Amino acid sequence: MITQTATPGSGLSTPEMSIPKILRDRLAATPESTIFERQSALGSEFVPVTTRVFADEVRAVAKGLVALGVEPGDRVAIMSRTSYEWSVLDFAAWSAGAVPVPIYETSSASQVEWIVSDAGVRLVFTETRAQAALVPAGPEVRVIDDFALSQVAAAGADVPDEEVVRRTEATDGAALATIIYTSGTTGRPKGVELTHGNLVALVVDGARDPDLSKVVTGADKRTLVFMPLAHVFARFVQVLCVYSGAVMAHVPDAKNLVADLGAFRPTFLLAVPRVFEKVYNSADARAGSGAKQRIFRWGAKVAIEYSRALDTDAGPSPALRAQHAAAGRLVHGKIRAAMGGDLVYAVSGGAPLGERLGHFYRGIGVVVLEGYGMTETGAPTAVNRPGQVKIGTVGPAYPGTTLAVDDDGQVMVKGPHVFRGYHGDTGATAAAFRDGWFLTGDLGAIDDDGFLTITGRQKEIIVTAGGKNVAPAVLEDRLRGHPLVSQVVVVGDARPFIGALVTLDADLLPGWLANHGLPALSVEEAATHPDVLAALDRAVTRANEAVSRAESIRKIRVLTTDFTEANGYLTPSMKVRRGEVARDFAAEIDALY
Repeated sequence: MITQTATPGSGLSTPEMSIPKILRDRLAATPESTIFERQSALGSEFVPVTTRVFADEVRAVAKGLVALGVEPGDRVAIMSRTSYEWSVLDFAAWSAGAVPVPIYETSSASQVEWIVSDAGVRLVFTETRAQAALVPAGPEVRVIDDFALSQVAAAGADVPDEEVVRRTEATDGAALATIIYTSGTTGRPKGVELTHGNLVALVVDGARDPDLSKVVTGADKRTLVFMPLAHVFARFVQVLCVYSGAVMAHVPDAKNLVADLGAFRPTFLLAVPRVFEKVYNSADARAGSGAKQRIFRWGAKVAIEYSRALDTDAGPSPALRAQHAAAGRLVHGKIRAAMGGDLVYAVSGGAPLGERLGHFYRGIGVVVLEGYGMTETGAPTAVNRPGQVKIGTVGPAYPGTTLAVDDDGQVMVKGPHVFRGYHGDTGATAAAFRDGWFLTGDLGAIDDDGFLTITGRQKEIIVTAGGKNVAPAVLEDRLRGHPLVSQVVVVGDARPFIGALVTLDADLLPGWLANHGLPALSVEEAATHPDVLAALDRAVTRANEAVSRAESIRKIRVLTTDFTEANGYLTPSMKVRRGEVARDFAAEIDALY
């Protein structure tokens, strides 16, 4: 029996709406409002940018794209860290009727080549010359660090403004807005086609929702984006802020996050669980040892107990309330100050947030609204909201969304935000839908209140604690090609990095040892021999050349038990039974981290 739940949408998004029209409408309504703030120097002040100034920059670059021959529907790729320039390029491409295609700045040459060729990209903007060198021959390449935006704007000086207006007005909800490449089970990314209507429905329904609007709507709402804009989550937030009237700023990464948060003072954040883990761990480390550390850990314990008590009928006891007030003065206030001081809400997605961590943050006064979504759903498809939080779940259906769980426990989605298909892959598109439902490949359960809990994955795709999707096959296949290696299982789901369990090939081991001037060794002896381990490390380095840094294997654990059909770790078709391996070698996996 299918379990189903839905949340009504606002009904305010229309077929004529598109992303460039959202910017057009904000310019008409509040031209002097602050739309972005630009960081003047690392960790220093942020300088306001009005809607008028941003729209002028977007129009100038859009005219430049027209001058360069970009036609409506043409693909324009952006490969860069998160930056103000990315937002200008995104909106300029949309305003010119083009289709921006994001590329992670950590992508390998083979990944860049595949995306550029598969999407049919005709113009690529890279942040650096080193990134430009990864782009295959064919499309024109412009480097942001070499003043690409100003040069493109200058090229369009003679293009009339009316041409950009015409293209903007001609773009409606049915038009393709972007192609975002996401890892598939074969390791070759699939291009997810999202329309303007997909993204507009999300931002309108989110900004107009009575609960979510408390987080994102209004000039007093501020968010600092440090996630890659190549990720659908950050991309959605960018458009959301333009529609909702919120102020957004960019920083390229989370390396200086504490200083950046202090300078910008966001009211809400969007991040992956790893960021929340790092904030907690760094606060613990700063506490040092001795009495200060004991006070910090007591304060953390009180926060968790207080938050858990909020979910009971009786609520926190008077004694716990007193402890919470004391911990607030001694510990919690300092952590909130380290996050800028004004942070009220944070939205977590990309991987599960631990229940303990969710209670810790709510206990110190920062409510983490855990959500769930995929590239194919334009980002959110379920999310907790103010006044509707169940820690440990990913919340009820996002406004305008219908969720269901089928008899096999698979989560299914319907709604105006669901993508139109995989680029150039009708077979994969057809397989992703059943009776109008998008099949997520994730396993879950919906409770009596309509809250969704994700319980596992049908797919083999790994999602790290940092929210990075990793297809294990490409790494496993390359590493398995080494003569020492029999089997490889890449791990890292909800972990801070990718690791791997490796088994040795007992048949080929003697010959490899002899060829390398080493004495005969048993599998057990070889598993710890420095020369064997060094050879495997080199093999890992070579395997990692096929993927980005975030997808690369950081550590391996050499097992002394091979995977065979006889011991139940291989299927008759010689596929690894991942569930059994993860269960039986849990201690070895934990040792990697």
